[in-house]
Amino acid sequence: LEPFQHKLKQGMRERHYPETFAEQICQQIQGFGEYGFPESHAASFALLVYVTAWLKCYEPAAYCCALLNSQPMGFYSPSQLVQDAKRHHVQVLDIDVNQSQWEHHLEYETAASESTLPPQQQPAIRLGFSLIKGLQHQSIEKLLQAREHGVFRSLNDLFNRSHLNPTELEQLTRGGALAALSGNRHQSRWQIQGLEPNRPLLNNDILQDDTIELPQPSLGQEVLDDYHHLGLSLKQHPVALLRHHPELRHCKRAAQLKDLGHRRFVQIAGIVTGRQRPATASGVVFITLEDESGNSNIVVWKNLVERQRATLLNARLLKVKGVVERDEKVIHVIAGELFDLSHLLGDLSLTSRDFH
Repeated sequence: LEPFQHKLKQGMRERHYPETFAEQICQQIQGFGEYGFPESHAASFALLVYVTAWLKCYEPAAYCCALLNSQPMGFYSPSQLVQDAKRHHVQVLDIDVNQSQWEHHLEYETAASESTLPPQQQPAIRLGFSLIKGLQHQSIEKLLQAREHGVFRSLNDLFNRSHLNPTELEQLTRGGALAALSGNRHQSRWQIQGLEPNRPLLNNDILQDDTIELPQPSLGQEVLDDYHHLGLSLKQHPVALLRHHPELRHCKRAAQLKDLGHRRFVQIAGIVTGRQRPATASGVVFITLEDESGNSNIVVWKNLVERQRATLLNARLLKVKGVVERDEKVIHVIAGELFDLSHLLGDLSLTSRDFH
């Protein structure tokens, strides 16, 4: 910036600015030039990237748990964060009425006792009640205060000690939080219908009829309920349930892309988790697909965007026919044709992060 100082000072004199003011402005500009916007941003961003990479490498459970507790934020949904943590051997545990807190937290003893992996000193992530859609924080405060006097032994015990109403208990059931007391969502709903406050001369635990056992929900029903009420599922990825459907029969998994050569034809399908259209990309759209093995990056050129705009924008489950493009370890699929397979998901509640 120094070559411009004479021109700047001359212009300021012509406009009757004091000489001392012109000199001060030039010094400020020179100082900014020595340590200015680009350098300061590069340094701070480099530090953030390094710290983030270190945490994800050495403390993946704590890092994922912190991101989950900071939602909504960032590029990735809770489902994507949990899927990635599990792929990196972090144990993630269901919401449990006797174990969970409002926020997600780490459990060291559970990870050490239940994990089949070599000891990594990594705790397990216990999902929190905050994940259950529609459940109020004050409802859980009542539950946690009652739990301080001992774990809940039955649904009736939970009902009488926590003073939760049937609606609040139903919300816990929808989130799968009562499985330890009843076994499954169907059984929980049935037993909630028969709950009554304790009476001085009657023992409700004896009166309640536990002889009726409703059938266990299917895996598909459990996953559907999980996504409806939690936004994620620890039981199975939706694409894994559909893997043998005729329309996905020839589709590769995301993890298999690394084994395919450059310019190889491929079919791949996944849940749409993100659509990006950078202003500098001349109309090109980048899509992120998620399946049970990981994420794949799809590039949709402008001419295909114009031809299949409705499919591109509306699909929740997308199938892509295209060509693999490799640049060392970076792998993309260049889309040639898009297929909306959302009908296979039924009422599954899924959202993507689009054009932010």
